[in-house]
Amino acid sequence: MAMALPAAFLSEDQFSCSICLEVFNNPVSTPCGHSFCQACISSYWDRGGGGTKFYQCPLCKESFRQRPELHINQTLREITEQFKQMASTGVPLERSGGGGAEHPNSHPHHHHHQTALSPPPRPGEMPESVFAEMMTRFQRLSTPGEPHFTFPNDPQPQSPGQVNAHLAFQAQNNEHHDPPPPYSPPNRYSVSTSSESSLNLPLCPVHLRGLEFFCHTDNTCVCGVCVETAEHRGHNVTPAKREWQIKKSQLGIADVELKDLICERERKVEEIQNSLREIQAAAERETDGVVCVFSKLISSVEHCQTEVLEVIEMRHRASEHRAQTLLRELEEEIVELKKRSTALNQLAMSEDYIHFLKTFPVLSTPPPAKNWSSVSVSSELTSGVILRMVSPMMERFQEEMRKLPEVCQRTSVDQSAPRPNPKTRRVQEYAADITLDPNTAHPRLIISADAKQVHCGDRHQLVPDNPERFDRVVCVLAQQGFNSGRHYWEVDVGGKTDWDLGVACRSVNRKGKITVSPTHGYWFLSLRDRNDYAFRTDPSTSLTVNLRPSRIGVYVDCDKGVVSFFNVEARMLIYTFTDSFPDIIHPFFSPCTNKSGRNEAPLIICPPAMTE
Repeated sequence: MAMALPAAFLSEDQFSCSICLEVFNNPVSTPCGHSFCQACISSYWDRGGGGTKFYQCPLCKESFRQRPELHINQTLREITEQFKQMASTGVPLERSGGGGAEHPNSHPHHHHHQTALSPPPRPGEMPESVFAEMMTRFQRLSTPGEPHFTFPNDPQPQSPGQVNAHLAFQAQNNEHHDPPPPYSPPNRYSVSTSSESSLNLPLCPVHLRGLEFFCHTDNTCVCGVCVETAEHRGHNVTPAKREWQIKKSQLGIADVELKDLICERERKVEEIQNSLREIQAAAERETDGVVCVFSKLISSVEHCQTEVLEVIEMRHRASEHRAQTLLRELEEEIVELKKRSTALNQLAMSEDYIHFLKTFPVLSTPPPAKNWSSVSVSSELTSGVILRMVSPMMERFQEEMRKLPEVCQRTSVDQSAPRPNPKTRRVQEYAADITLDPNTAHPRLIISADAKQVHCGDRHQLVPDNPERFDRVVCVLAQQGFNSGRHYWEVDVGGKTDWDLGVACRSVNRKGKITVSPTHGYWFLSLRDRNDYAFRTDPSTSLTVNLRPSRIGVYVDCDKGVVSFFNVEARMLIYTFTDSFPDIIHPFFSPCTNKSGRNEAPLIICPPAMTE
């Protein structure tokens, strides 16, 4: 049950409906916060707001696209009932004064109270001044020349309270059925005409009234008079202060959203920084691990080297020992033979025939001697067998070691799973069957029987010096030529350290020193020293290729003048160049020479690998 209200704080203004000017009967509140009798506001909207697509509050002019669902304000209803009981028992109630027309957002406690200029009327009776003012307002609502309407079967009202209801319903039953003009609260018990709440507001430059409202349609602040004009009639209008508070709350929401975005990105920054720290730690672990593995490998190689050297040393020592033994035996035999030779010489010179005859049988008998004809000192070391065994193994090991960085890089790319270039799949649809033209090949180039492979030999071949043959640059053109449409082919470059791939005009110079650039009819990609990629412009355009390709895709669009190069296995675009082709173009190939000793592999034209 609502608590009793002190009579000193109660006034009729606080419990009066702004439409019928009577004490609330079943009060309801609109979404904008103003209260009316349920029957009054319903009738107001039925007669006025129902003909349009929006409904307005009679006080603040706020519009609603849909008719608000109204519920009885139980608290205000109980307070109103208490007020009626006080009025019926004769409890003196306070009348508000001053302040002029009420602002829609003004609070009853903000009114300045003045001393009544005349004795208070009886409870429930409207003061004469207010009654006269309402009569004037009603006359304004009526169309000139038309009679005022009264309720049928009703006697003429005799009191201001009865007139109030008739005034409200007569205004709503205008036969034109136009929406009622926005309603301004009456100046009840007032002695001034200015609104207290608008004293400090900026003034309308046209009507010199406070800019109390905000027009959503025109996005501007307007005064109460502007709302009544045709320029803003029917617009979505709300109190400016309320709109300001809403916009401030929206700023708060926007600020919260911005802070959420900032927090989200700060978390992402922290996440990336953590990932970077983890990657750095992982890189250090990988580095330490790889250094440890290679250190062990180096140690193992050194140990293996020591063991092989020990084998060589042992075999050397064994051969040396055998040789020394044989040498000693030979030296001993030589000494014995020399002694016998000396004894024979002495015997021959002796004059004592008795001694001679006695000694001769012993010295003339050949001494026991070893047959040295089949004796020799040999070793497998002299044939280089160990070196022949070690060298191929080391070459295979070195080849595997050279592949190791590339294998690690491919593994890294496979794990990171880069997004393939979808264009690679599309250009493969324009695959062309390309074969090499031997009549254009440099004399050192060796072309396979199927005209799909080419590599550079060590010497010139005996071939005719055709006008179309390149005689200085080790390159060859394809038999196929194009001057329109789109074409694509793939070339396996394997582990070659040097190569050139692209297209060239049929009319290019093929004799002597050649300047290669698009201006001179050459558009091709080059590799030098295993890692130096470039597109041959003048000067050359250096390219960064993170993943070493083993198969190159070449795509040309003759109509658009486009030539593109792809890493087929990684399905990634390497480079694109746009120009115009003035002549028929042919696929261009150069396996380059084998100066490094590691570029002997051929260039192989392959059928496109149709990847998904």
